Amino acid sequence: MKIFHYPCLEDNYAYLIIDEATREAAVVDPVEPEKLVKAAEEHGVQIKLVLTTHHHWDHAGGNEKMKEMIPGIKIYGGSLDKVKGCTDEVENGDKISLGADVNIMALHTPCHTKGHISYYVTGKEAEDPAVFTGDTLFIAGCGKFFEGTAEQMHQSLCVTLASLPKHTQVYCGHEYTVKNLQFAQTVEPENAKIKQKLSWAQQQRQAGLPTIPSTIEEEMEINPFVRADLPEVQAKVGCGSPVEALGKIRQMKDSWRG
Repeated sequence: MKIFHYPCLEDNYAYLIIDEATREAAVVDPVEPEKLVKAAEEHGVQIKLVLTTHHHWDHAGGNEKMKEMIPGIKIYGGSLDKVKGCTDEVENGDKISLGADVNIMALHTPCHTKGHISYYVTGKEAEDPAVFTGDTLFIAGCGKFFEGTAEQMHQSLCVTLASLPKHTQVYCGHEYTVKNLQFAQTVEPENAKIKQKLSWAQQQRQAGLPTIPSTIEEEMEINPFVRADLPEVQAKVGCGSPVEALGKIRQMKDSWRG
């Protein structure tokens, strides 16, 4: 299994996932379809599937064009009605196979949108698994609660995604890492892991390089929304439960001007 990232629009990421045995590929949120189709040609692979994380145009907006460019392509998403071009609706736990060695599991991770799907992808045993989290989990952040509640985001982040193997590589939908870490420092100013990651992320961006992927383990160390489960983080924001703390941290982030 090979994974390649493609910056799109202002700060989005689309991804190409390749099964090396069969040269078949899937694309995640290909909002600039021509870019992904050209990349597939350069790698000598055939795109068979589109994995759509959610219905917002900057993620699903390229699906109809993908259908025109690759007749018969399957387009997966959390809603036939809301996700543009969706041919196959997926629910939590649904499995999709790609080529010979790549397996994909849909994880329902609602809150940013009701039907938001993250895709957990595994290849051969020796390879690290990956999860494509769209706008639910960012590096050191999470998506705004457009269609859901703090309870739902807590379930999505701290239960569903946090239960994945710790070495799972996290590929998110946007390059928001520097701002997210700057905010995370305001919540936990003494957290050395956040400080280190921020310094690294700033160097990456200055060099024109991405900050993805992180890992599930790293998110547990640097992401204030995932860390809302910890009593010390709850105490910092004056809350008595994980869900209350997560909601409070989201309110703080929404009004923060870093």
